[in-house]
Amino acid sequence: MKIAQVTPLYEAVPPKLYGGTERVVAWLCDALVDAGHEVTLFASADAETKATLVPVRDQAIRLDPAELKSDLAAHLGMLQEVRSRMADFDVLHFHVDMIHFPFFEDCAERTLTTLHGRLDLKDLPGVYRRWRQFPLASISMDQRKPLRNANWLGCVHHGLPESLCRFTAHPTGDYLAFLGRISPEKRVDRAIAIARRVGLPLKVAAKIDTADKAYYEREIEPLLAHAHVEFVGEINDAQKPEFLGNARALLFPIDWPEPFGLVMIEAMACGTPVVAWNCGSVPEVLDDHVTGRIVDNEDDAVAATREVIGYDRATVRATYERRFTARAMADRYVQLYDRLAAGRETDFGLRLA
Repeated sequence: MKIAQVTPLYEAVPPKLYGGTERVVAWLCDALVDAGHEVTLFASADAETKATLVPVRDQAIRLDPAELKSDLAAHLGMLQEVRSRMADFDVLHFHVDMIHFPFFEDCAERTLTTLHGRLDLKDLPGVYRRWRQFPLASISMDQRKPLRNANWLGCVHHGLPESLCRFTAHPTGDYLAFLGRISPEKRVDRAIAIARRVGLPLKVAAKIDTADKAYYEREIEPLLAHAHVEFVGEINDAQKPEFLGNARALLFPIDWPEPFGLVMIEAMACGTPVVAWNCGSVPEVLDDHVTGRIVDNEDDAVAATREVIGYDRATVRATYERRFTARAMADRYVQLYDRLAAGRETDFGLRLA
């Protein structure tokens, strides 16, 4: 099958540092190529991929040192390039929210749009009613709740390459880990409080967006001065196996409708159990009492953290291998592509899992 993958241009594919969507697209492209498909990736020139790369910008937007740049202009230019080559593909798979809808109305039945973000935003329902002809994929069933009546074709959980996050049977670090962004909804403050009560150090590997800088300085920076907290900063893929694999547990104390939560399966791939708040996709990703614990408050999180430290890490890894590999993700997407090619658009939900 000839497949076009169209990614956001904010991060490289895969990202050099923090980033979710572009990282998943990178893994999907490579897994599809490994499965024998002809894949073309529309992305910035700094992408690293097994697919055929069509570079549409010299580098990804976020780390581009240019002071003045237009993300809208960059994405419109990319969509024009996709449009000019669309006859070359059986399926056009978009990962850019809804920006492509007006440009591909005449061939919507040949497209699949994976929505990677939260969907409880005021203006979204009108867009998905107006362009209902576009088949959509969610990354969790919970993500769909604000748009239950949208044109869902299926749900595909993320997956990552089996060799990316190596299994660590015996962690050498005696610490808890937090990996993500420092923002109000990610609740690193909860993680700091939990670690203090458990009596273990906390290592924080996190990105600080410009939009969250004031929050960081006001609410979080004073907490990082505590003796049991070490701020590592933003880390890349090569650093994750050691950081996550040597942790006793990952803390994921979110306070928002998380669409997926990639770091949970990265930790599971290392064999590291997860303690996560019962929000968003968490109950779909974690197997409670197997790969971690799902909690609703700080007291339960403290008890759960002490519990999961004793979990069988091989079982955690085996669950990842069964549910969340890049190969499994690619296989599920191919089933959706096949349904598009056959003209069948019935929602498969999680039945492909």
